[in-house]
Amino acid sequence: MGSSGRGRGDPHTCCGCRFPLLLALAQLLLAITVTVLAFIMMTLTSSLLTRDTPYWVGIVMCVAALLGLYIFCVTYEVDEQTVRHFIVKLVYFLLCTLGLILSISAVAFAGNHLNQMSSFSCRMEADHCACVQDPEDEIARAFLYRDVSDCEVVTGTVKLFLLLQVVLNLVLALVCLLSCYLMWKHRYQVFFSGLHFHPFKSPTQKPQKV
Repeated sequence: MGSSGRGRGDPHTCCGCRFPLLLALAQLLLAITVTVLAFIMMTLTSSLLTRDTPYWVGIVMCVAALLGLYIFCVTYEVDEQTVRHFIVKLVYFLLCTLGLILSISAVAFAGNHLNQMSSFSCRMEADHCACVQDPEDEIARAFLYRDVSDCEVVTGTVKLFLLLQVVLNLVLALVCLLSCYLMWKHRYQVFFSGLHFHPFKSPTQKPQKV
C-alpha cells in the first residue's frame, strides 16, 4: 500500500523510471535548438519564408516544456485535487497536441524546400543568388535568395539547416506524441469497459475493470 502510493505520487517516475521529467527536458532542449537554428537561417538570407524558419514551433514548445517541468517537478498529481491542477494539465496536453501538429507541418515545409533544392542549378546575379530546377527550361520558376555573399550559402549552408530542421522537428513530434500518451495513460490507465451480460450471474455484479 505504502510503496504503491509513493509510486503514484512521485512526479518523476512512470513504471519505475524518470520518464515524464526527461520528456519535458527533451522538449525544452529540442525547442530551443529549433528556435535558434530558425533565427540563424533568417540571418543567412532574407528570402526564406516564415514556413521555412519554424521558430513558431520552438516558441510554442518552449512554453509547453516549461509548463511540463512545472507539472512534473512541482505540482504533479495523477488524480487532480484542485481545479488549478486540472487546468494546468489540460493546457499542457493541448500545447503538446498543438506542438505535434506544428512540428509535422514544419517537417513537411522544410522537406518540400529541401527536395526542391536537391535539383537546383544556381548562379550569382548582382546581390542575389538565382536558382532554377531546370536550367534549360526558359520559363522555369526562379528561386531568388537575397542578401547572400555567394550561392554556396544556399546550396550548402541553407540546405544543411533545412535538413536539421526536418530531423529535429520529426524528433520533437515524436516526443510530443509520447507526452500526450503519457498524460492520457497516467489519468486513464484503468478504465471501465462497460457492463458485461452474464445470464448465470447476479444482475447487481459490478462492471469489470480492464
